[in-house]
Amino acid sequence: MPSPGDPETGADKSKEPINNVKEIHQKALDDLVNVNSLFTLAVFVGLSLARQGERSLENRTECDAGPEHAKRLVVNEVASFACFLLSSLVAKALKIHVTIWEKKDFKRRRNQIVSRSLLSLSVWASVFGCIFLTISMVDVIQIKVGKLACGSVYAWRATGALIAIVLLALSIYVPFMMNAIFTSVKFV
Repeated sequence: MPSPGDPETGADKSKEPINNVKEIHQKALDDLVNVNSLFTLAVFVGLSLARQGERSLENRTECDAGPEHAKRLVVNEVASFACFLLSSLVAKALKIHVTIWEKKDFKRRRNQIVSRSLLSLSVWASVFGCIFLTISMVDVIQIKVGKLACGSVYAWRATGALIAIVLLALSIYVPFMMNAIFTSVKFV
């Protein structure tokens, strides 16, 4: 009969630290790519809303967004897409390297620095993509609902809710992702 600490029984909860590092890296990278994919979809939805001469729901001509809002929307959507693409490509490349690394590779200082740096780059590119996407969504609100300068209550509410929720999400996302980065090299 196997003992309770026998790895074959699955009762052994403590894994070798190197295996934990590999799993943490792979899970963090997978999650990062999945999140970026969802946000990229939002980018294309936002781009489809950039039309010149569209009337806002405010139904007052002075509240209609001008071409500068549509132009700014496109620029911020493109910047957002570029950030998400950078983040995903870096994460995928790093995942490939982490997958083929052996135990000794994780202990090399150079690999630790490269791994942390690339994972940090991927996380921060995703964060900046979120910021650009949020700015572009404010322009979508102004195009569809009415300009903020016009004093539209609905535009202000939508913008306030959007910014508050994104700030809350980023204040949770960034510390936890940074913790994953530094935890992944803690036991090496």
